Amino acid sequence: MDAKRVGEAGLQGWRAKVAEAVATPVARRSGLADDQVRAAIGALFLALSVVYVVNAVRQLAGGR
Repeated sequence: MDAKRVGEAGLQGWRAKVAEAVATPVARRSGLADDQVRAAIGALFLALSVVYVVNAVRQLAGGR
């Protein structure tokens, strides 16, 4: 699975709307393509979700 697909996996529902709204302005300023910006935003949301789940599992396990 390539990085673009992983990033886009994090874009569902309201997250996709956020990425769509900011992708073009950010792409214009950064020199990246729109789909690259959306993939990066998706990857960020996906990483935040993983961190949330890991912390929840730690709390359930009595770690913190």
